[in-house]
Amino acid sequence: MKPTSIRTKATAIGAVLAVDGLVHLYWASGRTWPVHGTVRLSQLVLNTRVPFTPQGLIPLAGMLFSGAALVLVRGGRLPALGRRLPAVLPRWGSRAVAAGLLARGAVGLVWVTGAWADPADTFYWLNLLLYTPLCLLLGRAAWQVSAAEGVSALPWRVVA
Repeated sequence: MKPTSIRTKATAIGAVLAVDGLVHLYWASGRTWPVHGTVRLSQLVLNTRVPFTPQGLIPLAGMLFSGAALVLVRGGRLPALGRRLPAVLPRWGSRAVAAGLLARGAVGLVWVTGAWADPADTFYWLNLLLYTPLCLLLGRAAWQVSAAEGVSALPWRVVA
C-alpha cells in the first residue's frame, strides 16, 4: 500500500476518534446533545441504560485521544511524538484500535439482525446506517495502517 494512502487512512481514523473523544468530553460536562436526558442518550448511543458520568466518559475520551494519536504516529502524521515513543507502541496501538473498532462492528452486525435491538427504535437505524459501517470501515483501515509495508523501523517516518 502506498505511503500516501496510509497517511490518508491514519488521518481519517485519527480525526474520527478525536471528534468522538471531544463528544465524550462534552457529555462529561453534563450536556446530553443531541437528546434531552442521559437515559435517552444512553439508549441512542449504546442501546442500553448506563450512567453517562464524568467517571466513565473522561477515561473513554482519553482512550479515544490516545488511539487517535497512536494511529496518527503510525501513519507518519505526528513525527515529533513518534520520536518519543517506543517503536512498537504505534504499531500495537493501531492494532488495538483496529480490534476495538472491528469488535464494535461485529456486535453491530448482531444488532442489525434485530437481536437485542428493536427495528422501531432510533438506535437500530443509527447502528445500521452509521455506527456499524463506520466501525468496520475504520477498523479495517486501522489494521492496514498497523500492518503497512513501507513503514520504516522508525514509526514516525513512512518511506516509499
